[in-house]
Amino acid sequence: MSTDDFSEAIREFERDGETYKMADLTVLEEQGLCDLEKLPVSIRILLESVLRKAHTDGETIDADHVRAAASWEPDVPDAEVPFQPSRVVLQDLTGVPAVVDLAALRSAADRKGVDPTAVEPEVPCDLVIDHSVQVDYFGSDEAYERNVELEYERNEERYRAIKWAQEAFEDFEVVPPGTGIVHQVNLEHLGEVVHAREEDGEQWLLPDTLVGTDSHTPMIGGIGVVGWGVGGIEAEAALLGQPITMSLPEVVGVRLEGELPEGATATDLVLHITERLREVGVVDKFVEFFGPGVSQLSVADRATISNMAPEQGSTISMFPVDEKTLEYLELTGRDPDHVDLVREYLEAQGLFGEQEPEYTEVVEFDLGDVEPSLAGHKKPHSRIPMGDLDEHFPSLLEEQGVIGSGGEPAVGDGGGATVDSSDAGPGLGLDEKVAVELEDGREVEIGHGDVLVSAITSCTNTSNPSVMLAAGLLAKNAVEAGLEVPEYVKTSLAPGSRVVTEYLKEADLLPYLEELGYHVVGYGCTTCIGNSGPLPDPIEAAIDDHDLWTTSVLSGNRNFEARIHPKIAANYLASPPLVVAYGLAGRMDVDLEEEPIGTNAEGEDVYLEDVWPDAEEIHEAIHGSVSPDLFEEKYSQVYEGDERWEALDAPTGDVYEWDDESTYIREPPFFQEFPLEKPGVDNVEDARCLLTLGDTVTTDHISPAGQFGEDLPAGQWLKERGVSPHEFNTYGSRRGNHEVMMRGTFANVRIENEMLDGKEGGYTVHHPTGEDTTVFEASERYREEGTPLVVTAGDEFGTGSSRDWAAKGTDLLGIRATIAKSYERIYRDNLIGMGVLPLQFEDGDGWAELGLDGSEYFTIEGLEDGLEPNQELEVTAESEDGDVTEFTVTAQVDTPAAVEYVEHGGVLHMVLRELLQEELN
Repeated sequence: MSTDDFSEAIREFERDGETYKMADLTVLEEQGLCDLEKLPVSIRILLESVLRKAHTDGETIDADHVRAAASWEPDVPDAEVPFQPSRVVLQDLTGVPAVVDLAALRSAADRKGVDPTAVEPEVPCDLVIDHSVQVDYFGSDEAYERNVELEYERNEERYRAIKWAQEAFEDFEVVPPGTGIVHQVNLEHLGEVVHAREEDGEQWLLPDTLVGTDSHTPMIGGIGVVGWGVGGIEAEAALLGQPITMSLPEVVGVRLEGELPEGATATDLVLHITERLREVGVVDKFVEFFGPGVSQLSVADRATISNMAPEQGSTISMFPVDEKTLEYLELTGRDPDHVDLVREYLEAQGLFGEQEPEYTEVVEFDLGDVEPSLAGHKKPHSRIPMGDLDEHFPSLLEEQGVIGSGGEPAVGDGGGATVDSSDAGPGLGLDEKVAVELEDGREVEIGHGDVLVSAITSCTNTSNPSVMLAAGLLAKNAVEAGLEVPEYVKTSLAPGSRVVTEYLKEADLLPYLEELGYHVVGYGCTTCIGNSGPLPDPIEAAIDDHDLWTTSVLSGNRNFEARIHPKIAANYLASPPLVVAYGLAGRMDVDLEEEPIGTNAEGEDVYLEDVWPDAEEIHEAIHGSVSPDLFEEKYSQVYEGDERWEALDAPTGDVYEWDDESTYIREPPFFQEFPLEKPGVDNVEDARCLLTLGDTVTTDHISPAGQFGEDLPAGQWLKERGVSPHEFNTYGSRRGNHEVMMRGTFANVRIENEMLDGKEGGYTVHHPTGEDTTVFEASERYREEGTPLVVTAGDEFGTGSSRDWAAKGTDLLGIRATIAKSYERIYRDNLIGMGVLPLQFEDGDGWAELGLDGSEYFTIEGLEDGLEPNQELEVTAESEDGDVTEFTVTAQVDTPAAVEYVEHGGVLHMVLRELLQEELN
């Protein structure tokens, strides 16, 4: 349909002698297409994008799509919207694979005789290097420099590839290591709220929108920007100009009222909201906050809430742009003229200030109900009131069979209050300790519940001055009260940006944090992404020898099994001041509301209330230390990097020079033998099940990001090529090497394949022989036999961080389809982006309910005539003795565009195929 239907909606906007074009939503209202006041703000922003692109494109996006976007109502119509974000943000763990894929696309084009520069990002992109720094050194003034040195040593090859991309591609900017966390840099600097941008030779005003390759991209919703996390595959497609075709989402409104009580932090609020929205069920939905309570929250508080959208389950978690937003933009050093432009444009669009549209559902939330809380022991939405931890932890150990109901060891006898860690074997009772001699001769005692890692880390909280300065004030009060952190606690401070360090210095609080061991260790995700670094060998040995359930406490957003450290069994999320408090206490099985946090040199008890800062102290610290000058100074050279970055000798040229000997960067196989014809999709015949999985199997289980050993397939591959175990680095750092990553898929040490009756780790059964082996080895044997594979799973399959390799590895292992009760959106979309079919059991069905154990032959029928959106397919599972189970599944492929991706074998395959055909014709 012609785009002329809405040509009147494209009008000029005059400001200070400049003339811009804008897609005016109010014209659509005048034409009777929608009632803007009733549309949620996020839907209006999607509508603007579609309207503008219908004018500038007219083919991929047209007037029918404008009508579809404008048709949103609380009872959401079954309509699709092609959304093209204004920019893309990458972090390095997913950014390196994106660079590798873009380089591989150029190599494929070059092999076909096509100018490789035809592969070029169509929208601006920022890549922030923040996921690679590891906490090897801590508790000293040299920790930061030594960790950064190690970071460059381990990742030099990866960083050279990123630097090549910065030069090879236009509109591809890189924020070098040691600058900040992607979401905080995005919030404090990259986010513009409104763009003034040239497109096709014309000046336009448009809302800032984005997708990012980290699931916590929605943090930008704290300043009213629509942005969400996608897998690297989908982000690469967006970079190359492919719109993200999505079904119109339900929008849940959260009405906030009241005020936070004294002593409650933004982190406590986040954990309450996360718990509440998980109960409501907001997966695949947009969430908008409104109501009188919004004005009570600082923008930093709002961003802390928005950051946890993945833990809530929502796609975005967004606040309105209001006066506080504009004040925040000025505080963080944005140009005052641009701040005025933001106001004028949003007012013209009816998007500024408090909104109360219609929502699919409204959730009421009273800020006054918030109490100090943590989340644990392995789920970020499992909130625990602080006062309940002393009961929570013993109950947890009983549930896990670690101790008996009286606190005694479940098996054996611990042998007294303290045992020698060299006496391997006995379990310990709740109150027993292990004596451990460290390498430097110091002796410590550890037991169940002791805090081995206390880390102020991650984007969730480090962007928020109120909780960071509260941590500094608590540290000051604790030092003055004579408290010390126990020697067995590994302490770290990883600010989200250099600005945080500066305002902690300005407030004269950093010295107190350092006195307790919380020295700056790096500017990156560190502990929250699994880069907590090693524990002392004797402590790890004691954990193994006595099956200790030790703990970590971190100010992050993820605490999944084996994520923080493979030896630490229970992990807890908390506000930065509580991270310090539990670091001081040295244990998690304590009620800090009633029990002392520690004793001073005189043996006197000190309680949390004695050292907890009050609201006025925190307010004064913020007022006296946080200023626009700090942000302007620290972000003025954000893309330049230090002398290490300058010294990197990066490759040059339009086509990347692949090194077959590299163990970090290798050309992936996806496009090496590439047919120009679309392969299509067909039935799956006599597939075997590679894994049978339970509920809440996360992307950490599927595609680990942390450390790995030489006993695993990935470690064996590296060792065969002369890489020593101490040089393995992490899975995340090896994401540019498909050989390592496919061997690491489904290889988490805590993943449990239900075929193996309680055995943990990346193992399975090779069914024709009945042999137990690794997942990778089994997949290779199946490949040699020409046998297709499936995976069965329970609810929430693929929840967690956006991991492109969770889908890429699934594809490379030969898995044609996954069959689960439900999926996390990003993992599902990534599977589609790699051409793997995500299938869903009917309600009430599941592999266990159907009596399947994974030994069957699986045949999936209904694909012989192609695939339709949300098509029902028939599956037959036949056991070795001939028993047949038939059941129906639904393909979780929602849109015609997603169907195209599957039929092409993946979205990048489609993009490359279309590009080559266009160039060759």
